[in-house]
Amino acid sequence: MKEIIVGSTIALVVFLAIIGINITPLVFIAFIMGGFYFFLQTQGNMKLEDVGSGIKNLTLRFEDIGGQDTAINELKEALEFIRQPEEISKMGIRPLKGILLVGPPGTGKTLLARAAASYTDSVFISASGSEFIEIYAGVGAKRIRQIFSDARKKAKKADKNNAILFIDELDVLGAKRGSHSSHMEYDQTLNQLLVEMDGLSQNENPHMLIIGATNRVDLLDPALIRPGRFDRQVQVGLPDKKGRVKILDIHTRNKPLANSLVLEDIGRETFGFSGAHLESLANEAAILAMRENSATIDKNHFLEAVNKVIMGEKLDRRPGDEEIKRVGYHESGHAVASEFTNPGSVSSLTVIPRGAALGFMRQAPKDDQYLYTREELEQQIVVALAGAIAEELEFGNRSTGSKSDFNQVWKLSREIVAAGLSSLGIVDITELSSEKCYDECKSIISTMEAKTREVLKDKQKQLSAVAECLVNEESIDRVRFMELLQ
Repeated sequence: MKEIIVGSTIALVVFLAIIGINITPLVFIAFIMGGFYFFLQTQGNMKLEDVGSGIKNLTLRFEDIGGQDTAINELKEALEFIRQPEEISKMGIRPLKGILLVGPPGTGKTLLARAAASYTDSVFISASGSEFIEIYAGVGAKRIRQIFSDARKKAKKADKNNAILFIDELDVLGAKRGSHSSHMEYDQTLNQLLVEMDGLSQNENPHMLIIGATNRVDLLDPALIRPGRFDRQVQVGLPDKKGRVKILDIHTRNKPLANSLVLEDIGRETFGFSGAHLESLANEAAILAMRENSATIDKNHFLEAVNKVIMGEKLDRRPGDEEIKRVGYHESGHAVASEFTNPGSVSSLTVIPRGAALGFMRQAPKDDQYLYTREELEQQIVVALAGAIAEELEFGNRSTGSKSDFNQVWKLSREIVAAGLSSLGIVDITELSSEKCYDECKSIISTMEAKTREVLKDKQKQLSAVAECLVNEESIDRVRFMELLQ
């Protein structure tokens, strides 16, 4: 068809020139249109990274991924449709077309997709959702068609029976249709993805499996995540303590540890860390050891790295003596209240500025916890309020350093109300009037404020001892803290 159009156009131009018509404007317009067409074609071409170039460590195995045992088992079960097609066919099972990995950033969704390619001996092509979106109409849809076509070609070229297409940040590409009112290109691109997934057949060779990753599954179009497209959702959550220890073990295999048993303690103190955080933690600990010209990495390096990952690097600026004293009492208030309401919870405290904080008290939970009673939430409120109350008991007033603590207090009190643990009973907090919700939260906070003041007054001697030592020594670990409480 293209040859016919080009030939006809040339013949028409020659004919017009012969009969004496000035064809210069027509040639100029044709030149502009050809350049625009070439530009669109260039924009539509997508550079894909396959097994040999896009992924450096293609031999990644599921055994090399820590903290995601449940997700790995669920993913392996789904991949058996690729590894054992004959048995699947005998049972009359339809192979899965798509697997959606859902979880917070840094939890290993991309690693799982890479390991899946290794596990199934498949060609692996990786792309990000943003790579398909352009301002030019039709470019995104063309890129979708192209990447599916390229995946099949690469599989045949590599003599593979399977191809895995991994799309990271799927929410950019697969957001609910109509949510981009000013840009229909998003909807056209998503429609093309839906068409391509519908066209996948269990009898085709090579067999295609689509793996998507997102941390905002609520934004995805329902047509994309229905059965028959993304058939299965695999939750990739934050690792528990056992998982964190395994991740640390993986990332310290090439590092000289003074004692590998320290990883158990660090795993306990890093509740809420993702795999990416833990990799950064191991790297920072090694950097700190190198700065000190230490031949091995010991516990102190890991603890310092935990503080750095959470709060940031130490700052050169130093507050005045009066301000340091106030910060010392503030952090000591947190620590004393935490230890006496929840024994064993204090890990360390410091008045060395880091990031936006002038000081902080770090807690180390004994076990990972995901459910809380009202009493446990009230304990957290007491600890959060203790910094301001400690300042008030020593200086007779409070400071702006408690602003973030108060934000946390309000959040916890709202959690009590929303969970049906307040005097209001079971409520829908979205249907509750703002005035009623405010009054209930204020009542909870007032009660906890009185309790906090009572705790700190009763332990004022210990509070002063810890604060004075903290101001002098700048940092206190748990052993020193417990000595002062005695």
